[in-house]
Amino acid sequence: MSTPLEQYALLADLHTAPLVSLEGSIDWLCLPRFDSPATFSALLGDPENGRWKLSIVDGEVESRSYRDGTFVLDTIWRTEHGRAKVTDFLPPGKEHADLVRLVECLEGTVTVEHDVRLRLGYGSATPLVRPIDDGLVVVAGPDGLMLTGPGLDGDEPRTEVGDLPSQICARVELSAGEKADWHLVWFPSHQDLPGRVECEAALADAVDRWTEWSHSFEIRGDYVEPVRRSLLVLRGLTYGPTGGIVAAPTTSLPEEFGGSRNWDYRYTWLRDASLTIEVLADHTTPESALPWRNWLLRAIGGDVRELQIMYGIAGERSLPELELPHLSGYEDSLPVRIGNGAVEQYQADVVGEVMLALAKLRDHGLEEDEYSWRLQRHLLDYCEKHLHRKDHGIWEMRGDEHFFTHGRVMMWAAFDQGVRAVREYGLEGDDERWARLRDQLREEILEHGYDEGIQSFTQTYDNTEVDASLLQLPHTGFLAYDDPRMLSTVARIERDLVDDEGFVYRYRTESGLDGLVGHEYPFLICTFWLIEQYAMSGREEEGRAMMEKLLSIASPLGLLSEEYDPSTRRLAGNYPQAFSHLALVRAAHALSYEDHGRTPRSGAGR
Repeated sequence: MSTPLEQYALLADLHTAPLVSLEGSIDWLCLPRFDSPATFSALLGDPENGRWKLSIVDGEVESRSYRDGTFVLDTIWRTEHGRAKVTDFLPPGKEHADLVRLVECLEGTVTVEHDVRLRLGYGSATPLVRPIDDGLVVVAGPDGLMLTGPGLDGDEPRTEVGDLPSQICARVELSAGEKADWHLVWFPSHQDLPGRVECEAALADAVDRWTEWSHSFEIRGDYVEPVRRSLLVLRGLTYGPTGGIVAAPTTSLPEEFGGSRNWDYRYTWLRDASLTIEVLADHTTPESALPWRNWLLRAIGGDVRELQIMYGIAGERSLPELELPHLSGYEDSLPVRIGNGAVEQYQADVVGEVMLALAKLRDHGLEEDEYSWRLQRHLLDYCEKHLHRKDHGIWEMRGDEHFFTHGRVMMWAAFDQGVRAVREYGLEGDDERWARLRDQLREEILEHGYDEGIQSFTQTYDNTEVDASLLQLPHTGFLAYDDPRMLSTVARIERDLVDDEGFVYRYRTESGLDGLVGHEYPFLICTFWLIEQYAMSGREEEGRAMMEKLLSIASPLGLLSEEYDPSTRRLAGNYPQAFSHLALVRAAHALSYEDHGRTPRSGAGR
């Protein structure tokens, strides 16, 4: 069995995000960026696809925790002869990604053991390795790695493949009070070797930087620590140099164990990033969203007619979907994919998501500049041009296009926010035209997107299925949370999409609308949306009960994946997932509604 996702910890430095197992194995690491080819790919295969395991010989893990408000991970090991603390972290604020592993013997004596399988290019490339004074230099094509630390100087035995080492083993003994550290750094292989890290100073700096950010804002309500950790995850999924936000740091973790619904999430979706920005603006500072707004301007460029639903983290437009046949997949789930073919899709909701996020920044006092407001006007022109076009929906269906009700409501929201910007903030724009388009869309949605026979909004205009995305309608201001039409839609969702434990599916895969084989587990963002709906419509007690259940399935470190399999009690899908964590924050906020004085958007009930 593959290592359960809930046993992985996330490290972060605003460049990349490795995953460290409970046993001390780094099974996933992309260098130098989130979307770079993985240096360690054991997560999607086996140890021979690359990993770095650091463990204490004959030891057991006694405890594991993040230092408060950081991504500095402390793991306490106990053996018959001693105790040790392993500290894993990435020093933030550097121009490149560094990984530091520090071991301190707390009691008695311990033996530190390394098992390093050096593979680059998603585990497909065995690199050239040469020794240096206190470690190794690893080169494969454009990528260079320098691994330094005690026991890596070539004196220890190595398993050989041909004349190149594929596995580096090292053992180092420590006594009480002694410390040792190991350092892995990426560098362009054609450049000189990078400088060494001074471990204690880098650790202090990492703690200071993360703590400064995570304690720079106040969190209130009953879920302070889960909210703080979720906000940290959203921050940790941000690529610092550009402001791009990845949907998750992994690829191809399956939506069904053994299935083929395996996708690469290491890119910036306009929708996911927009929802993230709304949450960060509400709970941190609006200024923290400014890099994303600048990223958006650069990514879209000068012609919104070429708008994409997603981009690379630096704004790259070409993200071809490929398969990696040499990897066996997490839980034998094939294929393993990199890139994402959904980049070619038209999804009608995207402009509305962006407009809602930028409106949120205005509402929090972040002023528009000449370019940001001009971009929004162009986005509304794009929305009008595609007013009568069917799409693939929020869930990126790979079947036929339809008029998805959620997407039509998001188009309504886009024009609604344009009108608000002119009438409430005095920005220049054709508010009368936008208001007419908004009102036409509202009439159309109520006529074609709501079925009087079943008393529910529907997934598409041409079917009577329901979709969990309909839970987002009140969030846009299209109608109130307690509108009778919304309440009857919720009842339908509870009947068709909620399992016996209260977890929510996105839609019924049995309908065949998505054009994919197989099924999937309940989606955590959808379950959080239902909690938010309960909280905002007088069902707070039910919402709190479900919130406790969701918090109970998070990893011991407070991390959530995309989905959850109730039958095996395991997290599933890409991990950790921005969608799940931003929705946790929103649900917690809704359950603390009176404390925060939250009000629905201005359009509600019109």
